[in-house]
Amino acid sequence: MDAQKLNTIAKAMVAKGKGILAIDESSGTCKKRFDALGVDCTEENRRKYRQLLVSAPGIEQYISGMILYDETLRQKDDAGVAFSEVLNKKGIIPGIKVDMGPKTLALHGNEVVTEGLDGLRERLAEYVKLGAQFAKWRAVITIGPDMPSQACIAANAHALARYAALVQEADMVPMVEPEILMDGTHTIERCYEVTAKTLQALFAQMTEQGVVTEGAILKVSMVLAGKDYAQQAQPEQVAEMTVKCLKENVPATLPGVVFLSGGQSDENSTIHLDMMNKIGGMPWPLSFSYGRGIQAPALKIWAANMNDVEKAQAALAFRAKMNSLASLGQYSPSLENEKPYA
Repeated sequence: MDAQKLNTIAKAMVAKGKGILAIDESSGTCKKRFDALGVDCTEENRRKYRQLLVSAPGIEQYISGMILYDETLRQKDDAGVAFSEVLNKKGIIPGIKVDMGPKTLALHGNEVVTEGLDGLRERLAEYVKLGAQFAKWRAVITIGPDMPSQACIAANAHALARYAALVQEADMVPMVEPEILMDGTHTIERCYEVTAKTLQALFAQMTEQGVVTEGAILKVSMVLAGKDYAQQAQPEQVAEMTVKCLKENVPATLPGVVFLSGGQSDENSTIHLDMMNKIGGMPWPLSFSYGRGIQAPALKIWAANMNDVEKAQAALAFRAKMNSLASLGQYSPSLENEKPYA
């Protein structure tokens, strides 16, 4: 493991004013999104849509890296150039989602643990050859009656740490993603408590497994009330509680923290990120690693007319720019009036 190389890549992933675009939806998730918009989910249509994303003009001003799916990392553009190479030419770092998704945790019926450690070392070696420089693994924590259990938090923290160690062994940067789901009726205080406990368990396990924090990135959910809770917190409270939780539970040695949009509206995820950066005084950059939060308008435009590639790319770049401004604490909701799409 080249710790200096990993630290350089990790810092570039959270370069000032830039964030990560997640385009790592599995074929199943892609099918759900395409179906909802009346698009046939063929491999060729998925390739065309992803080509639109990776080749968007000027996107590199706001995006430092893109997380790809296995299929996407193997795909090429119309000219026969591998997507990873298209990204490299733009100065965007190619990454890869490597987990195999959440499965029911034995003896804990409503809770899940992410699988995919078996054979991961060999898969990582192939992904490096295909051009990936960082990887992502998502763990899912659900809040509910008697949930999450200590067993669920421990199992997911251990899996994330083992994954991170394998990724660093392969000279790639691990992005560790413990997502606390927004589903439920829990209060924002309950979310804070669960997020703190999960982060403590995660970094304790990473230390045990020998993971170098200077060569890793945290992708985390914001501290939010459950989406079915009657009283949603104001953006100021979300920002304050999220920042407090991170400061108390995330090592200062980490190169950066990026957020997932996780069920929030496009604009809410931008507003919350901006408010956190306006608070300031963080030991690490706070940026974004959004999927739907940046892609949604572009996908809608493209689905309505697949020839509207330029318009869809302009919508993608606009949402990326709004989040870039939020990562600098320079966003204002009034800027949304300039959007190039309805």
